[in-house]
Amino acid sequence: MGKQSRARTQTRAARLAEVRAAQAHEERRRRLVIAIGAICAVLVIAGGLVALKAAGVGDKSSTGSAATAASPQVVSAVSNVPASVLDSIGVGDATTFPKFIQAPALTANGKPRVLYVGAEYCPYCAAQRWAVAVALSRFGSWSGLGQTHSSSRDVFPNTPTLSFHGARYTSPYLSFTGYETTTNKAQGNSYQPLDTVSPADQAIFDKYNRAPYTEGSGGIPFLNIGGSYVLSGASFSPQILAGMTQEQVAAALSDPTSPVAKAVNGTANAFTAAICNVTKGSPAGVCNAAGVRAAAQRLTGG
Repeated sequence: MGKQSRARTQTRAARLAEVRAAQAHEERRRRLVIAIGAICAVLVIAGGLVALKAAGVGDKSSTGSAATAASPQVVSAVSNVPASVLDSIGVGDATTFPKFIQAPALTANGKPRVLYVGAEYCPYCAAQRWAVAVALSRFGSWSGLGQTHSSSRDVFPNTPTLSFHGARYTSPYLSFTGYETTTNKAQGNSYQPLDTVSPADQAIFDKYNRAPYTEGSGGIPFLNIGGSYVLSGASFSPQILAGMTQEQVAAALSDPTSPVAKAVNGTANAFTAAICNVTKGSPAGVCNAAGVRAAAQRLTGG
């Protein structure tokens, strides 16, 4: 292995460590907030509103904003990333990849199903949605996509993103179920509820979003591809999208030299490779693409 190759490997390892450390920190922070919220609830019952104010808990329900319909320009850019750009990037700057698991097939209407569970406040979900949308666009079409941003009070505040709440996906090769469990609008110590995960999908989330299937436990975003691949957390740092609008992110996807394209499209190639494994290589034009073949080498098992 040459010096440049070793340097690239070390750089990717460092990025992976950085992303995983940030995600672990955020998960600890989220659990701490939940614990504090439970304590404050007890204080309310025991001592009333005076005790609640003494605990320093404020009403944050006015923060955040509702998702709006994604602009036609954003939807078009996400749905039509040039094949040449995707091929030139390969895995790009993606740092984590779907992991193969032994589990019952996840299907709907006779087709492999992709299950996504996230929340609009979540900055890691905000990053990962772009790659999910790009990857699935290679197999079908979107309608009703939303656009929003992650919470302004979380790490990587106001990360620009899409929303799968109310979105519809049509494909002859696979189906998609996307849940956004909360908005980005704070409500007490949590966020306003949005989509309710079905009991069956909650069972899948609970069973396969933990060791030995994933490195963490119960984190979001969670992705299950056909029952054969799972991934919890983001594949790249949301910091890459900092300070951008949705339109700027979407436009950058077609520039193979941009950090956004390297991260989002590299991750999308990895998702595409996993999807191709559950669709038995269909469509061939997508699954035989150079970028997808390169990403397939980074998948675990399968």
